[in-house]
Amino acid sequence: MRDLAIRNTHPSAVIINGGTEVFDAEGNLIDVDWNLVDTEYNQLKAEYDSNEYQRKRAPEYPPLTELADALYHQQNGDDTKMTAYLAKCEAVKQKYPKE
Repeated sequence: MRDLAIRNTHPSAVIINGGTEVFDAEGNLIDVDWNLVDTEYNQLKAEYDSNEYQRKRAPEYPPLTELADALYHQQNGDDTKMTAYLAKCEAVKQKYPKE
């Protein structure tokens, strides 16, 4: 994430050597504003942390094939599978609430 913060704040950065030396496409050393990088890093980290619930939910949601099947049956007048699919989704949302 630190490399991304460097690239976001210094668009000409191409090579980042160990997070301490940064070079442009021609191999010239870039004078990095580390305070600016730290601010960007903190913003990226805060955004990443605030979306943790999404990363936890994703692997536990029922597969989209179940949704397709539920939609098919719903279209034919049977809501049973859609109700079950939505209940599974709701259970995941309850397990990992959005903060």
